[in-house]
Amino acid sequence: QVQLVESGGGLVQAGGSLRLSCAASGRPFTTYTMGWFRQAPGKEREFVAAIKWTNGNRYYADSAKGRFTISKDTAQNMVYLQMNSLEPEDTAVYSCAAKAKEFAWSDEYDYWGQGTQVTVSS
Repeated sequence: QVQLVESGGGLVQAGGSLRLSCAASGRPFTTYTMGWFRQAPGKEREFVAAIKWTNGNRYYADSAKGRFTISKDTAQNMVYLQMNSLEPEDTAVYSCAAKAKEFAWSDEYDYWGQGTQVTVSS
């Protein structure tokens, strides 16, 4: 029913930039919080950033502040993650997620995309 499809991942050198996209479909998301998470091999999934459809409020993990920017296109049901000054430590599978109404720092979101690989080389 609900589908979240990520794109924009790839290989980039340290200091470079990538822009991830999440296309949301299947239902209205106007009451939802949309988030980005990442998971490196052998590590737990961690929160990166989130944005609320209703008011555009943004939330960032400490690791993302000052480097990453989350944004949305409400009319197109698109969510973006602009990642600048990338570091090898940012290498992970990045996934888009949706949570009804309330923001959460945890990974307890209702819907998940399949993820897109981001690899940052030194």
